[in-house]
Amino acid sequence: MAPFRTSLKLRLSLCAIVISVFTVPLEVFGNSEGDALYALRRKLSDPDNVLQSWDPNLVNPCTWFHITCNQDNRVTRVDLGNSNLSGHLVPELGKLEHLQYLELYKNNIQGTIPVELGNLRSLISLDLYNNNISGIIPPSLGKLESLVFLRLNDNQLTGKIPRELTGISSLKVVDVSSNNLCGTIPTTGSFEHIPLNNFENNPRLEGPELQGLASYDTNCS
Repeated sequence: MAPFRTSLKLRLSLCAIVISVFTVPLEVFGNSEGDALYALRRKLSDPDNVLQSWDPNLVNPCTWFHITCNQDNRVTRVDLGNSNLSGHLVPELGKLEHLQYLELYKNNIQGTIPVELGNLRSLISLDLYNNNISGIIPPSLGKLESLVFLRLNDNQLTGKIPRELTGISSLKVVDVSSNNLCGTIPTTGSFEHIPLNNFENNPRLEGPELQGLASYDTNCS
């Protein structure tokens, strides 16, 4: 019976090794926040190697430079302002459900703002200013019920300022100056106290809305 027992132990040991080999990659690559951030890295050009520590082989991204996590190892900050990055934002960023600060200002990011950023219900600050972002301001950003700072100035944005943004009661700072926006400047809700100079240098943007009168948005595209 001894050879049989030895053979059985050997088989069990081999099975354990095989299971561990196939289990580790699932744990490593199973972090959705790490996957989302690595999707962003793949779409960015990084000549100064500021993203060098963004290693997808780690269990979570909390050890990466420019990333901050909470006590539960959930990503709360992405700090990549003034980092000489170019490329595009990715819809996967909408999976960072605990993110509070998305700081990507003063780079050369192009393309559009993903509508999926409207899923970031914990977001306090969205700073995309001084890039080369085009397209519209997604109305989905109106779902960011915790948003306080929205700075999109000095880009190539077009279209209207979404009226959905005026319903964010926490919003204190809005700057969309130096784009190519059109229509009229909202003055209701959270926009009531936003200075007019935060809308300047938009050649097609009309003055503040007049209560009870038709706006000039009908021909805005």
